[in-house]
Amino acid sequence: MKKVFGFIGVLLLAMFVFVTGFVLLRPKPPVPPESVKSLVELEIYFDQLTGYNAASPPGLSVVVVKDGAPVYQEGFGLADGPRGIPAAPDTVYNQWSMTKVFTAVAILQLQEKGLLDIDDPVTDYLSFFDVQYPSDTSETITLRHLLTHSSGLPNNVPEVIGWVHTDGDPEWNQTELLKAKLPDYTKLEFEPGLQGTYTNMGYMVLAAVIEKVSGQSYESYVVEKILSPLGMDLTGFTYTEAMKRHEAVGSHPRWDTITPLFPIMLDNLDDLVREKNHGRIWFNHVYSDQNGPTGLIGPPTDTARFLMAYLNEGELDGRRILSAESVAMMTNDCHITAGSSPETIGYEALARGLGWVIVPEEDGSFYLAHSGGGPGFAAAMRLYPDRDLGIVMMANGTYLPQKGIMDLLQSLEW
Repeated sequence: MKKVFGFIGVLLLAMFVFVTGFVLLRPKPPVPPESVKSLVELEIYFDQLTGYNAASPPGLSVVVVKDGAPVYQEGFGLADGPRGIPAAPDTVYNQWSMTKVFTAVAILQLQEKGLLDIDDPVTDYLSFFDVQYPSDTSETITLRHLLTHSSGLPNNVPEVIGWVHTDGDPEWNQTELLKAKLPDYTKLEFEPGLQGTYTNMGYMVLAAVIEKVSGQSYESYVVEKILSPLGMDLTGFTYTEAMKRHEAVGSHPRWDTITPLFPIMLDNLDDLVREKNHGRIWFNHVYSDQNGPTGLIGPPTDTARFLMAYLNEGELDGRRILSAESVAMMTNDCHITAGSSPETIGYEALARGLGWVIVPEEDGSFYLAHSGGGPGFAAAMRLYPDRDLGIVMMANGTYLPQKGIMDLLQSLEW
């Protein structure tokens, strides 16, 4: 027995050393400078960043909007490394968790129509939503709890790595997937309303509510009620022919701490990988099985239109997607202290609002933010309502120093 224990101990130690070595030796993107004096200095860093090594994104696209109009649009590096296609402002990327803000907008649209109230219990809409509360006196989970990540539902990491599909895979139904997966995530981690701890599961539930209340699929609702009115014609949940002409190819280091998980978590890994070269895995089209939290695909130029509409109290070019009251609610109300979460990407003293991450500043103000990330792509957006400033960037690599770059972008005079 002692020999077995000793062998297992040695094996565990070897695994620890192996993984630690990966963490320490894995190539990393170059760290952003602490400050820049001009846009030229920042662009020098962007040129250095893209393609620096296998952990850096091959391509990066950035759009900045100010006072109701784009003031900066640029692409750096390559949207498709093996084929030498450059990145541009309208290059199409997987946006992953930035989708959650659009899901929140959809819920508030339905509230404006009187079809739901965010303080309604989830069970008013989904009879299969059955969870294990911490006590007999626990608050019933409401739509507001889901929007602010304060429901106590666990997150679906790392299982979510396998919740993807590619072109040609059998059709799937997001709500049916939720029904099948929810029983594994029903034990709440804390009392509802106590804190905001990040979970994709809550936004899967919100997508199912949108389908139930609207009578449409989640995807068709978002396209019809948000994307199309704003002229976001290159954004959607599957690649159209127009999107394919602008697409970035996702990439990930061949040698990395999470790369060994791919063959374990992905049944269709061979279908997802387009090729391997220069230390990178290059992916075919990758679609999320859970569109409510992570499904959107599109370019920064389209997302910039959403940011301009939001900064203009929900309206752009005469098309309104939200009332001014709903925008104010998303911006200023319903903030709840955040618990620990990888979504914070380095931010401290965060709060969570309706869809947004709320980040306080030293002068007592705050800005709204959300990031998105997964194997192959990374994205981030920020809004500074008091400055009428919005920033969005997207990249076709898993690793991106999002906070440092966004801090530098907002520091410039636009």
